Amino acid sequence: MSGNDLIKLLDALSNPFRFKIIAILHQEKKYVSQLARELGISRPLLYLHLQKLEEVELIKGHHEISETGKAMKYYELNSFNIVLNEQIIADLAENLSIKKRKD
Repeated sequence: MSGNDLIKLLDALSNPFRFKIIAILHQEKKYVSQLARELGISRPLLYLHLQKLEEVELIKGHHEISETGKAMKYYELNSFNIVLNEQIIADLAENLSIKKRKD
């Protein structure tokens, strides 16, 4: 993992909805409408959160066909273990990309 990867991962985890998505998917896979109802948010907003979690490979989505023949997108949690301490941060910070601000 690079410093940039760690920053992206921490950014993905920095939102309460994304935390809740992980907690829900820890129990079982869910399709988008189920997740949206459980979280009380719109599907478009949910997709933004899911995309952020997929980008850092915390979750994965796949399509399944329901008994009625409808294609449904399911999401499930990828197993992960995040180890973070001062030495890891110090090591990864050496190769961190820092964007310059445009004034």
